[in-house]
Amino acid sequence: MVDVGAKAETHRVARAEGRIAMQPQTLDLIRAGDAKKGDVLGVARIAAIQAAKRTAELIPLCHPLPITKIAVQFQIDEAAASLAIHVTVETMGRTGVEMEALTAVAIGLLTIYDMCKSVDRGMRIETVRLVEKSGGKSGHWQAS
Repeated sequence: MVDVGAKAETHRVARAEGRIAMQPQTLDLIRAGDAKKGDVLGVARIAAIQAAKRTAELIPLCHPLPITKIAVQFQIDEAAASLAIHVTVETMGRTGVEMEALTAVAIGLLTIYDMCKSVDRGMRIETVRLVEKSGGKSGHWQAS
């Protein structure tokens, strides 16, 4: 692991997002809460939060971090028959939370896939990416 002991503790924030495309009927099923496995978005929200908290166990060489905030939001795009997930992770620490935000997005999307795969195996997970980070020596960065 990288030695971060000499770094200053700063407020660090990372925002990530991703999308899952599906058949319109699958999106209707999610919105109506009629999936066989239950509340898809509720379970995906908990999975994303849990993933952010356990990132250091999943990604080799990631530092375990004292996360102070995890926010998960979903956005439905009717026209594209897709669902977007937006995750914000914050900490007060010596290293950033980009990996925690990205891991949360990926696991949230995989959870949606798992809960709906019996009706739509052709779902596509797309555009998982970091959209913004702040804090630390490198300061603020935002995707174009």
